[in-house]
Amino acid sequence: MKRNVFVSAAASVALLVAGPVATAAAVSADMAGTAPVAAARADVTAEQALTAALKDYPGVVESLDRDGNVWHVDVITKDGKGHAELEVDTATGKVTRENVDTDENPGEHKGLLAAKITAAQAAKAAVAAHPGTAWTVEWDSDDNGKAPYWHVEVKGSDGTTWDASVDPTTGKVTAQTDSDSDSDSDSDSDQNS
Repeated sequence: MKRNVFVSAAASVALLVAGPVATAAAVSADMAGTAPVAAARADVTAEQALTAALKDYPGVVESLDRDGNVWHVDVITKDGKGHAELEVDTATGKVTRENVDTDENPGEHKGLLAAKITAAQAAKAAVAAHPGTAWTVEWDSDDNGKAPYWHVEVKGSDGTTWDASVDPTTGKVTAQTDSDSDSDSDSDSDQNS
């Protein structure tokens, strides 16, 4: 009770001194201690979706992909035997388990589990190299002799998509060539001169 009186008194002083800007801050401060967390947040980012998914199903993220109002997140348990397909709502951050498998072959995930760079770190590195929003992060371990890497799609503020490869050991970012035809992005945005 005393806390509410002090907060209300502080809010009143702030209103008199600072006007409308302080009003919002004072109301937020007062409500933070007494009101439940509201769903009136901005869109859930890739990083927030990864955090929510790992909280619900601990392990290592294998892939993350945004599809409309949902983040699809695949998580492998740290022993490599479990796999979950999760959906994270972009408005609320609520996690839904779509499919859980507990008899995975740990050998299939050996490279992913040994990677020093996580999906979240790969997304951050790609966005640092090309400003925008991480839209897709996928572990790619082709068996064609290529070393495994993180494939990250970054959407720029102008709507264009930039594909990056992130080294799972060093975090070094390189742009992918257009010759990689197994990308999920539309080829309509490719412009060849």
